[in-house]
Amino acid sequence: MNQHLIAIDLDGTTLNNQSKLSRFTIETLRKLDELGHIVMIVTGRPYRNSINIYNEMNINSPMVNFNGAYCHHPRKPHFLPAYHEELDKEIAFELFANQDNLDINLLIAEGKERLFTSSMNLPDSPFFPKDLAEISQLSRANLTQNPTALTILCDVEKQKTIEDRIMARYGDDVSVRTWGGVLPILEVVRQGINKSVAVNKVSEFYHIPNENILAFGDENNDLEMIKYAGLGVAMKNATDEIKGVADTQTEFTNDEDGLAHFLTNYFSL
Repeated sequence: MNQHLIAIDLDGTTLNNQSKLSRFTIETLRKLDELGHIVMIVTGRPYRNSINIYNEMNINSPMVNFNGAYCHHPRKPHFLPAYHEELDKEIAFELFANQDNLDINLLIAEGKERLFTSSMNLPDSPFFPKDLAEISQLSRANLTQNPTALTILCDVEKQKTIEDRIMARYGDDVSVRTWGGVLPILEVVRQGINKSVAVNKVSEFYHIPNENILAFGDENNDLEMIKYAGLGVAMKNATDEIKGVADTQTEFTNDEDGLAHFLTNYFSL
């Protein structure tokens, strides 16, 4: 079979509802990697809390973080298609100054390895590090370089209003996406950046035609990637918006190994 690029979201797609990989999923993805296919994580998560998942899969493929803002290969430091798109740190400082007016509960500026937060009282979630040494208070003194993304936690019913207000002020500079599953998050990245940008870049590098690209997702931040792929696959548990643009959907949810079942049948593993 010709080489395929298999772009997989993590939360709500590859991971179960406990944010874990099942044995079946690991074995399926390793088989595809051994067969020469490119199994590429494409996630809203930062590098710091997705590299352990990548290592657990034990695959040799590129990885995409921050909804397409950071494309790299963990095993190849000089990977040619790699890129890193950043945000102007002044946007972080302005949002921080207006956090209360915007009804933002928590604002985090994310770097490749560290995060800078408006409060050290972080939710108990796998999205955030347990080691306080990896966390700094968001301030001009600490955040001296442009961040890769801004993570915003707020009440779910206020997400759309906050997104609209951010886009009204910074629409020429940023894109806003939703991800996070059980802990919904707004993520702000550079304008024009989304998951499909990285999928396109990597597929061109490996000379993989569009019809050999599969993409799996469940939330708003997967939209462009699902539409771009030759076969866009919505998880059974995906939002109606994602199901509306997908070519097909899995028979089972993320908590039922829906991704692994689909890939096993598709590639006759």
